Amino acid sequence: MTARPLPPIDDDTRAYWAGLARGELLLQHCRDCGHVQVYQRALCGRCLGARVEHRPASGRGRVYSFSTVHRAPSAEFKEDVPYTVVLVELVEGPRMISTLVDAPPETVRIGQAVEIVYDRVSPEITLPRFRRAGASMTS
Repeated sequence: MTARPLPPIDDDTRAYWAGLARGELLLQHCRDCGHVQVYQRALCGRCLGARVEHRPASGRGRVYSFSTVHRAPSAEFKEDVPYTVVLVELVEGPRMISTLVDAPPETVRIGQAVEIVYDRVSPEITLPRFRRAGASMTS
């Protein structure tokens, strides 16, 4: 199998990747306006304030949208098809894109409860993926 491309780690994302390596999803919270954001950056996406801090998230959410990939975008992912890309609305509010594991594509539904799974793909990178959650999850 061909080595897959890995996301870069930089000063803005270092805490995020370190949290995932520990089995913890961290979201950025703006201390100025209260906005919660997933993708790490130096400034708040709402007010552009620089007072953002990382806080642990539940790792739970619901499928907001999804798409099943039947044709690999590159040779590195050829063995994975078909796979489901999901847009998950986290219980904390923000949405994040990932993949759904352990669920046949035909069983995926909008509104389906999901929970995070930590997939260590290298010593430095653990990817956040999702699986179907138990029926006891509340929104």
